[in-house]
Amino acid sequence: SFTIPLRTVDNITVTIKLRPGVSVGCQIRLKNLIRSELKIKPGENVTFTFTCSTPEKYFIMEIQKNIDCVSGPCPFGDVHLYPLGLPRLNKTFIWDVKASTKAGLELKFSTPWLRQIEPGETCPDFVSYDINSCIDTATVNIGTFCRNGSVSRVKLLGGVVMSLHLPWNSPLTTSGFSIANRASIKRLCIIESILNRESSVTLMSPNYPLGFPEDELMTWQFVVPSNMRASVFFHNYSLSNCERKEERVEYYIPGSPSNPEVFKLSDSQPANIAGSFNLSLQGCDQDAQNPGILRLLFQVVIQHPQVDENVTHLVDLSKEWNTTVTIHFEGWPNRIPLMSEPICLICKDPRTCNRVLTLVSGAVYKISFLCKDLSRLRITAEKGISCVDLRWCQRKIYSLLVPKAITQLPIRLQKFMWKLLAPDPISIEVMSPSLKLQQHVPEQRCNTSYSYSIVSAAPETELNVGVFCPGGSIEKIQMRNNITISLKTFGKGFLNESNHQDLKMSFVPHIKDECTFTVSPDPRAKVYLQTPDWPYGLPPYVSMSWYITVPSKQVARLGFSKDRMGITCETGRAYVNIKEETLGAEETVRREDELLPKPRNMYHNFWVNISNCKPADKTQLTLQFWVTFADKQIDLGVILAVVAGAGVLMAIGLTVCCVKKKKKKSQNPMVGVYNANVNTQLPGKQGLFTKGRKNNESHVYAVIDDAMVYGHLLKESNGSITPEVDVYRPFDGPVGSLPPSPPPFSFRKDIKRSSNTEEPPPLMDTDHDTYTFAHQKSGQSEDNGDTNEKNNGDMSMSLLENKEQDGLVE
Repeated sequence: SFTIPLRTVDNITVTIKLRPGVSVGCQIRLKNLIRSELKIKPGENVTFTFTCSTPEKYFIMEIQKNIDCVSGPCPFGDVHLYPLGLPRLNKTFIWDVKASTKAGLELKFSTPWLRQIEPGETCPDFVSYDINSCIDTATVNIGTFCRNGSVSRVKLLGGVVMSLHLPWNSPLTTSGFSIANRASIKRLCIIESILNRESSVTLMSPNYPLGFPEDELMTWQFVVPSNMRASVFFHNYSLSNCERKEERVEYYIPGSPSNPEVFKLSDSQPANIAGSFNLSLQGCDQDAQNPGILRLLFQVVIQHPQVDENVTHLVDLSKEWNTTVTIHFEGWPNRIPLMSEPICLICKDPRTCNRVLTLVSGAVYKISFLCKDLSRLRITAEKGISCVDLRWCQRKIYSLLVPKAITQLPIRLQKFMWKLLAPDPISIEVMSPSLKLQQHVPEQRCNTSYSYSIVSAAPETELNVGVFCPGGSIEKIQMRNNITISLKTFGKGFLNESNHQDLKMSFVPHIKDECTFTVSPDPRAKVYLQTPDWPYGLPPYVSMSWYITVPSKQVARLGFSKDRMGITCETGRAYVNIKEETLGAEETVRREDELLPKPRNMYHNFWVNISNCKPADKTQLTLQFWVTFADKQIDLGVILAVVAGAGVLMAIGLTVCCVKKKKKKSQNPMVGVYNANVNTQLPGKQGLFTKGRKNNESHVYAVIDDAMVYGHLLKESNGSITPEVDVYRPFDGPVGSLPPSPPPFSFRKDIKRSSNTEEPPPLMDTDHDTYTFAHQKSGQSEDNGDTNEKNNGDMSMSLLENKEQDGLVE
């Protein structure tokens, strides 16, 4: 059982009642009566018991003491928890103190003082204080507080209602505050906060977040050691609709030449304040029809003076244009730092500091840092480049470089973004002339201190072109739409490597594909290239092209990383087109329902074009291909043909010399082979390699030196090499630099690839009389020999037959 005796002079009332939302599972037994609620008034002595062993699950207790400081003396001093011996229930002690508005009350809190919390927040030990000011019939909630804070005193105008909430198992035996004094303060309240070490406190205006009373004034007094520095930050505020006056904050800073210093709530608040200061919030007369809400949540940070706070850094952006630079804390803007975290401040003058500072182009700044660890700060910058008229901006090359004003700061550059804007008939070209670019792929990852992320703004969606870093094989990238290039850094090496940047851009005429890459691979390396938007897949109906250059003494090998495209088209067809940039080259075309080409050799510069359809079944087109290089192998047949041709030329020269000598010295006849059916007359210029050359037998030589017969060379090869026939390859116009164009989507369904049945171009009339020793290159189509036979009749066969008779092969 419990016995609670209440004296009349104490003016205390005790109420035991059910907890809100709890069903009746336990009751109070008073003598022979069973109750669910018990109220004990001043002067009563009551004994009772509970019908259960755990009454704290069902009941709460309120102990209210009324104190009259108007008609009688005010009980200054510590406020005690009375009465003693109460049941172990959740308790709320309420002290209702009546006082005149001409003589306010001062509540003083013992250490460890109090910390204000937002409504709905819970204290760690579940012990909390509610302070309310009572002016006439109006009640204003000054705030809710936990223990262990910096609020040491609260002065209130008029009466006060003080509530202390204790959990049923709390060991607390004292209230933790006293009624210290009465004094007229002529404002709603004064809250004193003592900050004697590096820390940060968060405070709110009364009635937060419901609204500060109309036309009221309140003050926060901050006691700060003279060797410490304080900075104020407004995190959340709103303004009411004023009819008269203006809402504002005022600072009284000892030693300031302009006390009070007046600021709007939207201004940057003072920082790096030396010593103690006061901050006041002033309301206004509000519009009766639409009053609005004035509220404020702010933070005060206390720090030791920083060693380098007087060190200024010059940031010259006077020659930059359309550029913004933001210095901020790590994680901004997605992460809000905790109030307890050490703070880093960026100052553009000794008293204007903030966690985030934005600088704009066209000005010069002198900034300083109040931060123990500058590695927690980051720089993010953005620059816009646009073109309206191609006639004015086509010839201009823009350097995409990070300004030295940024790289010289002792802050890590996190991201520099270039937004490149061009109207519809203009495209954008990005190039890296000296370093070139490497595409970041799983098989070939970037290991540099920075990289470029390129995103193209397509009409309907963004196309993530990919991530690139310096030191690769991509010379330039052309994109049809506006693009955004983001330079991101990794580690500290960018400060050294930033001096070697060479990324440039220009505006070019409109291109057909969404994106075109020009690649000049290192002959000693294996290059991997993959489609944009990896691994999510190309958007529907997007076409991409790669132009790969092949060195003259090299042969390229092209291969795909998988056998099929791996998609099913709902509308249209997807294609892979491969074509060498040479006359008469075949174009290899594969659809999405066909196997991709096997690895193949490419002897000339070539194009790879990938065009997407509208995929079905949520499948996406993602392709990767690779290119390697090897030195060209010289064919033994070519060597023999060259040697034979040289031998024939030498034989002709010797024959001419012998004929001349025979005329001069007939007594020394030349030894040779005679053919009575051969016309020994040398052809004239008019009859050189004419169409009737087979009939006039001008290609058969009358006298041949025995030493110049080369037929035995072919015999030594065991017949493994067949002699080549010289072929004329006609030139039918300049070779274009455009990629192979895939067929329109509306007609691709009926495409027939008939490159193997195409007829070769005819010989030009003006070249019929010319015979050249242009040997066929390895890997070249053998159909050219048939072409030559069709155009020249049986000339080549006749030539071979006659040469074989003489033991000669060219």
